[in-house]
Parts: sequence; C-alpha cells; structure tokens
Amino acid sequence: MTDTPRLELIDVHKSFGPKVVLNGLNLALSQGESVVVIGGSGTGKSVMLKCILGLLHPDQGRIRIDGEDTVDLRGTERERILTKFGMLFQSAALFDSLTVWENVAFGLIEGAGMEREAARIIAIDKLAKVGMGEDMAEADPAGLSGGMRKRVGLARAIATEPDIIFFDEPTTGLDPIMGDIINNLITECVQDLGATTLTISHDMSSARTIADRVAMLYGGKIIWAGGVDEIDNCGNDFVDQFIHGREDGPFALEVT
Repeated sequence: MTDTPRLELIDVHKSFGPKVVLNGLNLALSQGESVVVIGGSGTGKSVMLKCILGLLHPDQGRIRIDGEDTVDLRGTERERILTKFGMLFQSAALFDSLTVWENVAFGLIEGAGMEREAARIIAIDKLAKVGMGEDMAEADPAGLSGGMRKRVGLARAIATEPDIIFFDEPTTGLDPIMGDIINNLITECVQDLGATTLTISHDMSSARTIADRVAMLYGGKIIWAGGVDEIDNCGNDFVDQFIHGREDGPFALEVT
C-alpha cells in the first residue's frame, strides 16, 4: 500500500485579477522529507505557502494534510490542522512586547493552553537546542541581532514539536557565516523531531544544506523536482540558469 503524503498540493491555481500566480501546481512531501522550493522573486512561492496555511483560498485544486482535504476547512477544523504546523518567518516575526522565552512559548501558552512555568521549561530547552543559554530567556527581542532573532524564531517553530515545519527564506538578511549556522541548526532540529519540512528560498547554499529534494517553481507550476544531488546535472535550462545565477538563459527572455 502506498504511503499517504504528509503534505500534498494537487492542481492548485491562484490568480489576483488578471495576474496568474499559481497555474496547476503539484507537489507532495513524504513523512520526514525536507523539500526546498526555489524560484525567483514573484514566482509564487509565498502565495503557495499562504494557500497551505489557509491565509489565501486557492481558486482551484486540493491541498491535503495527511490525506485530508483542507482547502475548505474553517474555524475549529482549520485550527486543528494548524496545530500540526510550525513556522519560521522570513523576518523571525518576534513579538517585541514579549521576552525571548515568551516568544518561544507563545504557541504552547496561547495555542495549547499550557501553564506558563511548564511552557518556560520547554522554551529554555528549545533555546538550548539553537545554541542560546538560559541567560537569554528574559532578554528583549528588540536588542537581538538578526542571527539571534532567527534562532529564537527557530526555537519557537519547534517548541510545539510540530509534524510539519515551514521555513520562509530562512537565511535572508544574514551574512554567509550566520546563514550557514542557521542552516545547520535547522537540519539538526528537524532531524531531532523527525518533522516534514517545506522551505521556500532563493538561496542555493541553504537549499543544498537542508534539502533532501529541490523543486523549482516557475510559470505557476513546478517545472523540475529531484534530489539535491541531482540538481547540478538536471538538464533543465531554467534550473541551470537559476542555480548558477547566470544572466543569459531562458529567464532573460522575459526581461524588458
């Protein structure tokens, strides 16, 4: 019997007026798999993610979590699905009105209704997993560097031990050394949880580090997908131009 994908998008379409963003997107992630979706700015990576999270409603198609259609779920049924998710936002999206540990524990306290002291213990444990000591627990997020904010965001993403974690451009705004540190932390934390992960990124260094499989989004659909070890010799001209950052290639045809 075929294993049910943990996350599956089937013929997903999304337009904004005359602008077609997703045009028959198909993608499936297996349990424990790390998939990175690459593509240039404006190709629909963020729209895809928002459709999965229920922030946008697809015009057509199915989005399934553990085999369950989720597109039309609302209220408590949507909340039930969201408890399976963790998320590291592009800008970390920390609450500056909360301390570091309160940010990490936010989903535990507000989502799961956990008592504050129990949530604080878990938060400190997750902070340790991203290389931050207990002395940082009471710190003000506004005073943290970009790399430290990403660490706190990662600790928050794993705090509820979710089944599926989404990473939105996890290395944006970081220098190459800090970017490499974050990539390695992501890999270690995800392996510890056994979570399935979907990352959207244009950073090939990040993709090569954290991906089991890479998929390229272009023209509103996945035009190539394969193992990270296959990407350099995939034979797709769009992928080849993108991963090497070349000016000349099929993308150049659309430059006006």
